[in-house]
Amino acid sequence: MSSETDADGSADGGYVHVPDGESGERPAGEEPVASGSDAGSVTAEGPTADGFGRKGWALTAVLFTCVLVIPGIIYLYPYAAGWFGLPFFATYLALPLVPAVLLGLVAVWSMTAATRNR
Repeated sequence: MSSETDADGSADGGYVHVPDGESGERPAGEEPVASGSDAGSVTAEGPTADGFGRKGWALTAVLFTCVLVIPGIIYLYPYAAGWFGLPFFATYLALPLVPAVLLGLVAVWSMTAATRNR
């Protein structure tokens, strides 16, 4: 059980997980990785993040629209779609479809953009 301790007072049973390649020893001929301040450089830890990018801001705009704008229109102006000729009940059917279509389009766009280079 987790409440039991070993003779040395630790509860982990003496097991220490060391992932492959992280034993502290470098293979022969491998140079240590220098930790520089190069923005955007690729190091042993991976690429550094340099911002949201176009795709991130598009997703943020769609989420903002779907979570705040469309529900706000439905709450504050329930007859808003009446200006476009829709009756009251059609408004409650049409306006929730806008976030559904937007999120679906962004999902397809992001998946095609993510798998384009493969």
